[in-house]
Amino acid sequence: MDFRSQFLVEPGRDLKLSTIDPGYHGPHNDESAAEADLEAYKDKISKLQRTLYGDRSKALLIVLQGIDGAGKDGTCWHVISAMDPQGVQVTGFKQPTPEEQAHDFLWRVHPHAPAKGEVAVFNRSQYEDVLVVRVHDLVPKSVWEPRYDIINEWERLLVEQNATTIVKFFLYISKEEQLERFKRRLDDPARQWKISNSDYTERERWDEYIGAFEAALSKCSTKHAPWYVIPSNHKWFRNLAVSQIIADTLADMHPHWPKPTVNLDEIRCLYHGAAQTAATPAGE
Repeated sequence: MDFRSQFLVEPGRDLKLSTIDPGYHGPHNDESAAEADLEAYKDKISKLQRTLYGDRSKALLIVLQGIDGAGKDGTCWHVISAMDPQGVQVTGFKQPTPEEQAHDFLWRVHPHAPAKGEVAVFNRSQYEDVLVVRVHDLVPKSVWEPRYDIINEWERLLVEQNATTIVKFFLYISKEEQLERFKRRLDDPARQWKISNSDYTERERWDEYIGAFEAALSKCSTKHAPWYVIPSNHKWFRNLAVSQIIADTLADMHPHWPKPTVNLDEIRCLYHGAAQTAATPAGE
């Protein structure tokens, strides 16, 4: 099953999230049935990402967005952990600082774009400035509405000027699943630190957030930087779908190990040949 074609937001399409089932889980019925496929995709990711790091001619940007509780942190933990940390940088974008607010909205984002050979993961992203800003009416529509085109052009800049491949995931859960996850956080000491009052107050704006996400996905899924809507009520399926799409995306980048910069035959002769001669007993 090709999750890239199945979950792609087609460029130019007006997306309605109500047409997508957040509980979809593909051909597997449970996590144990999907485990072998997930491990195979993660192994593929690991090998290709290490090659990308050695190649140093291309970059990969992964964007993770989703309503609170959708699993952005969990996706990083379960999928991105397959990569060599030397070549990966994960950046979380929270409420802008006063310094960041004094600059254009992309000022805080651009320094974290990946260098050639690297993978950058944005946990939230430049899209916050057409999501939270829009829902909470933090700036006038005349300010946030042009940002869709600005974001598209910024992403095109990365693609065309720095050989960056961009893949963007919207992790889609139902309102009922979100509440269940919040309840589980209350009972889990390892996750209680994540709880805030805003988790619940923001639920009152659910429909407004869905509308803002639909606009961002519809206006900013482009050929050079596509969006994928990942059904995420089942965490294991979310991880499976994201890992397959990342693995296939890396494969399409065709990374190659760089050629050696030294004369290998000369090194073999100078060092390994000398070591073998020294190890040979006299008279043999």
